[in-house]
Amino acid sequence: MSFFISPAYAEAAAAPGGMDPSMFNLIFLVGFGVIFYLFMWRPQSKRAKEHKALLSGLSKGDEVITAGGILGKVVRLNEDYVVLQVSDNTELTFQKTHVSAALPKGTIKEIQ
Repeated sequence: MSFFISPAYAEAAAAPGGMDPSMFNLIFLVGFGVIFYLFMWRPQSKRAKEHKALLSGLSKGDEVITAGGILGKVVRLNEDYVVLQVSDNTELTFQKTHVSAALPKGTIKEIQ
């Protein structure tokens, strides 16, 4: 039956008028990089800078809280370690990096 009907062939499709796919991929990649920088890299570096300033500003007599939640008063410190007085006769040694925040003076007395 097919010999009475001539076959119809489609013409080649015209090029879309949109953006080149490689250009779209480049814009997508740059956009992803900007979002990564704004939401992850920048806030993390800001927190790291604040923590470094906190550690360099520690001095004897400061009241701090560690990453584990232990409150104490700084008794001694050196370059890497800090000794905290957590009760009258108890002193604990921590790495400086584990200090997470400095507390206002008198916080420990208010809690006890």
